Amino acid sequence: MIQLYNSLTRTKEEFVPIGDEVKMYVCGVTVYDDSHLGHALSSIVFDVLHRYLEYRGYRVRQVKNFTDVDDKIINRANALGVPVEELTDKYVESFFESSDGLNVRRAEVHPRATEDMAEIIGLIQRLVDGGSAYSSNGSVYFRVRSDPAYGKLSGQNIDQMLEATRHEMESGKEDSADFAMWKAAKPDEPSWGSPWGVGRPGWHIECSAMAFKHLGEQIDIHGGGMDLIFPHHENEIAQSEAASGAVPFARFWMHNGMLRIADGQEMSKSLGNAFNVKSALEEFSSDAIRLWILQSHYRTNPLLERELIAAAERSMRRIRMVAEIESDTSDGTGEPVEFREFEERFTAAMDDDLNTPQAIAAIFDLVREIFKGRDAGLDVSGAVESIRELTGVLGFTLQNPPDRSGISDDDVEELIQKRKEARDNKRWDDADAVRDQLIEAGISIADADGKTSWWRD
Repeated sequence: MIQLYNSLTRTKEEFVPIGDEVKMYVCGVTVYDDSHLGHALSSIVFDVLHRYLEYRGYRVRQVKNFTDVDDKIINRANALGVPVEELTDKYVESFFESSDGLNVRRAEVHPRATEDMAEIIGLIQRLVDGGSAYSSNGSVYFRVRSDPAYGKLSGQNIDQMLEATRHEMESGKEDSADFAMWKAAKPDEPSWGSPWGVGRPGWHIECSAMAFKHLGEQIDIHGGGMDLIFPHHENEIAQSEAASGAVPFARFWMHNGMLRIADGQEMSKSLGNAFNVKSALEEFSSDAIRLWILQSHYRTNPLLERELIAAAERSMRRIRMVAEIESDTSDGTGEPVEFREFEERFTAAMDDDLNTPQAIAAIFDLVREIFKGRDAGLDVSGAVESIRELTGVLGFTLQNPPDRSGISDDDVEELIQKRKEARDNKRWDDADAVRDQLIEAGISIADADGKTSWWRD
């Protein structure tokens, strides 16, 4: 029985899909810059959820959108002096390049707001016809107070929200709490014709329209970062349920945590502390980045530090060594290594709200059993196949990363042993020479508790 934490009810609940196919919508990126590791966190979490649901026998249809018309996009395009479409095409391709590099499988559908404009306009019209929205000066706004349940996702009261954010009354609004679904055109902005005049959609309506078009008016899982709970997802719920009358719009709301940098800030582009995915992949393998992220529960806020990713890279070497063991290492007489209990531990952990830290612990415990079994002459073939399957659920490729330093892992281990022998024999100059050789090759080392750890810079 899979249990998932539902942000809407604030409890873990048994996951039972509405129909024969799991319908999952995940909020994608606004395409005005390259993806950073905060985006990678969300992509990897929901990629693992998708993979695990399939591992457990479900068919999954995932939709992950691109917001390709937005104030940030328009401002960036104007600053660079390029057409909006040229900018968004560039960064859609950049997103796919980064995701592919992280071994994140593409969703079944990746819609773009500009490609579903007819559906967006049609959904707004439904809301206007139903009285939940109104037009004013060429724009259209949603009547927030028409939804008595507004605030149920974020747990906030409308008046308290307004007081906290100090909303000023915008010209044309009936109430300062109302939000725009269609924005009247401004000079030098992309625009489309509509029943209310030329303009462009607001951010929130895009996701409801794309979910309706590609999945239907009720879905099983809606995912995204915790930073989207309010106002984006709160507004999605209000407008979606007002339009369709189907409650709930999404059976489960799942939100991943946010990356933290060393001083405790959340990572974002606006703060200038975003670690670009492409840059990260130049230093580390996709497996290392995935392991670093999945060693924390998806609802927590992992710390972004290069040394943590480097440590994950070292840990991945041990798993890769097991996966490279020949499929049958026994001599035909050895007893098989028991691996079913580790698979059961893995499944129990993942069933418990996608507890990847505990699932990874089960994998590493099985790795130890395989090494012990091999040394004892046991048949490890079944256990090795199990490792390959379980790591595949987590999206690990188990491929050795390219050697960017000109020095192999075996060479590094040999030099570290050589340095240890020199230190043991108090040949300090020789030990320092080996250390300098490693540093020159881009290898950092650290001595602690009689052991030497290393990582590639």
